[in-house]
Amino acid sequence: VGRSRERTGTLRPVKSQVEVLEDNRVKLSVAVEESEFDSAVDAAFRRIAKEVRMPGFRPGKAPRKLLEAQFGSQVGREEALREALPDYSARAVVEHDVDVIASPEIEITAGQDEGAVQFDAVVETRPTVDAAGYAGIRVTVPRPTPSDDEVDEQVDVMRRQFATFETVERPAADGDHVTIDISGTHGDEEVPGLTTTDYDYEVGSGAVVAEIDENLRGAEAGAEIEFSAEHPDPDEDEPLQFAVTVKEVKEAVLPDLDDAWAAEASEFATVDELRADLVTRMTSMRIQQSRMALEQGVAEALAELVTADVPESMIEGEMSARFQDMVGRLQQQGVDVGEYLAATGQSAEDLSAEMREPSEQAVKVDLGLRAVAVAEELVPDDAALDESLAEMAGQSGQDAQELRARLAEVGQLSALRADLAKRAAMEWLTDNVELVDEDGEPVDRADLEFPEPETTDEADVD
Repeated sequence: VGRSRERTGTLRPVKSQVEVLEDNRVKLSVAVEESEFDSAVDAAFRRIAKEVRMPGFRPGKAPRKLLEAQFGSQVGREEALREALPDYSARAVVEHDVDVIASPEIEITAGQDEGAVQFDAVVETRPTVDAAGYAGIRVTVPRPTPSDDEVDEQVDVMRRQFATFETVERPAADGDHVTIDISGTHGDEEVPGLTTTDYDYEVGSGAVVAEIDENLRGAEAGAEIEFSAEHPDPDEDEPLQFAVTVKEVKEAVLPDLDDAWAAEASEFATVDELRADLVTRMTSMRIQQSRMALEQGVAEALAELVTADVPESMIEGEMSARFQDMVGRLQQQGVDVGEYLAATGQSAEDLSAEMREPSEQAVKVDLGLRAVAVAEELVPDDAALDESLAEMAGQSGQDAQELRARLAEVGQLSALRADLAKRAAMEWLTDNVELVDEDGEPVDRADLEFPEPETTDEADVD
């Protein structure tokens, strides 16, 4: 709902009535007394005075009567109607606790030219949706505890860092190092950076182009290979040409997996201690990944349950919020939107289309969480709301009652209640949906809790 440039607190409450219409709309019929609206006209003339030059007066200081004589009294009234009516409408929204999702459509029914003002403001409200089936949601998350094979692989990654290489008389395979002479050309010209001799290359690393690995697998020392590869620049139609001579194939020899190597490669004295540390760190990372996947999976599944069409105004509002967030992040990096679009080759229409699907999903998640909160009776009552307000006030050093009054004055108590309800609904869902790993095996929720840090008993310390 639009707001006047004047402080809302300077306007006295207005008389209003509310009527529920079809299609998630509400009509607010608002009446503003003539004396009250005259204050808005005064404010309008003060704004006008700042924009005009009157002989003998500083900008903004010309009196209303002089401005009325110069421009006519209707100029100030029209400005007041344009600026103040959205603010009066906003006050009516707060009074009747209407959950508005778009700016009002205002129609003046009396007082266009003089006297008291009456108008109707039709506003779109947040719809109530059905999220049937939410209790049966099933979410797949990464297995929170690593398997022995996965720990072994991490140990081998460390061992490969200490590997030695021995020449072998066999075809090259992934993980082998080959010494090659390589020449890369485009058309008839040599490509800088793609031509060298005695280059040490790890087969399977994909460090140059994907095609080089395909051609080196199975090649023996002495092999001469020619092949083409797609140019990395999508605007280039002609492929790259490669000529490769394999000079030597070397096999990685890993160090023995013993305590001596563990002590050399890490801060641990034994392999068992090293493996235990890897398990701890891998488990912590996997728990974090699993928890994130759980919440994201719940949101995606809940959005799919909301099959009703959602208001376009809510989608556009979410897209606008995402765009402004992106602009803010770009500005922090010293980049404006035009530069970003040019660098990514996108148009404004492309960016808008890219944002639409996640924005629509976010709106469905919002509506779905509200539905779950109502169904599971998770909407906080006044006592629970006051408890949250007291916690918020304590964190910022404010008085809880003053905070409540300020939020009530601007109509934010209902928004806070809704946020708390949605948070409780998400917690309910994450606590109650079916959890399985990548293999479809059940996941124990206890495995998603971070282990308590070990403490040292002071009695055991010398």
